[in-house]
Amino acid sequence: MSRQDRFIKACHKEQVDCTPVWLMRQAGRYMPEYRAIREKYTILEMIKNPELSCEVTLQPLNAFDIDAGIIFADILPLLEAMGLDLEFV
Repeated sequence: MSRQDRFIKACHKEQVDCTPVWLMRQAGRYMPEYRAIREKYTILEMIKNPELSCEVTLQPLNAFDIDAGIIFADILPLLEAMGLDLEFV
């Protein structure tokens, strides 16, 4: 069973060969690959750039034997669309 099949079946409460695994906050400070990107870009730049978001999302999937990825994103950039300033510090 593929990772994708396992995850989707489990989401539908169907029988799977093992419990799917993913990590909350997969991308982050503990990964050297993430830190290397973070040295060059702000959080907002990473969120707004599809290529960077994709790369950071895939880093833990490539590094660990997990079944699903958490998309690198944040809800707060919606504030900018409302005319508010946003800065991560």
